[in-house]
Amino acid sequence: MNKLISMEEAVQSVASGSMLALGGLLLYRRPMAFTRALLHRFVQTGEPKDLTLLAFTAGLESDLLLGAGMLQTVRTCYFGLEIFGLAPMFSAKAASGEIRIIEETEASLSFGLRASIASVGFMPGRGWIGTDMLTLRPDVHTVIDPYSGEELVAFPAIHPDTVVIHALCADQEGNVQIGGNKGADEELAVSAPHVIVTAEQIVPRLTSADIVAPFVDAVVLAPGGAAPTSCHPLYPLDGEAILGYTEQVGDQASFQPYLARLLEKETSEK
Repeated sequence: MNKLISMEEAVQSVASGSMLALGGLLLYRRPMAFTRALLHRFVQTGEPKDLTLLAFTAGLESDLLLGAGMLQTVRTCYFGLEIFGLAPMFSAKAASGEIRIIEETEASLSFGLRASIASVGFMPGRGWIGTDMLTLRPDVHTVIDPYSGEELVAFPAIHPDTVVIHALCADQEGNVQIGGNKGADEELAVSAPHVIVTAEQIVPRLTSADIVAPFVDAVVLAPGGAAPTSCHPLYPLDGEAILGYTEQVGDQASFQPYLARLLEKETSEK
């Protein structure tokens, strides 16, 4: 089966009010080309809106969506730009209370995705025991292990609607190689009903894969699709571009002209 589609077709699959999960980790292998195409669609049509963002770690791609006003809720255990500092739009909107933040940790995200994969309502674990996280998240309950009597946290299943992952390469059937630093991408791919992969290159057929075809619904050719984040070993992080973002953007007033310049540049390069 040939699963190749255009980027324009790919962004049409994200519906308003849905949970969008973005793959990659920190400033590595983030789906930036997809993000820019989604921003184009939003600026032109006002859709999609009121999204819930799910990211194991959220970075530049997520801050752009947040600044544009596309996100209603954020679920991540980290939102920032590593050595380049805070994510400016997240910092501004979190401080003003404009967005809903669901407190997460690596444990809650990992166990929540595993529960979804296992088709159960929760996954038990020891994370959060002895911490204040259960106070911050009153929707998360504890259970008693019927065999040991131990109290465990029942991490609720997380069900993303659409997952977008940037890959080193893929074939037309949807077999994908994402490299050594996988983050939570393999778990994300198995937990969602709709998975889109943007790939640096399309090859005739992969003989080995990190994510196999049955879990992938669509493949988009996107060379340089993670830039300015890195896509090791193909290209490094563009620190100058990310630093430029933090220097130019600090609030909503400064974000709008930055977004206009970004989309204008994207259009002129096509």
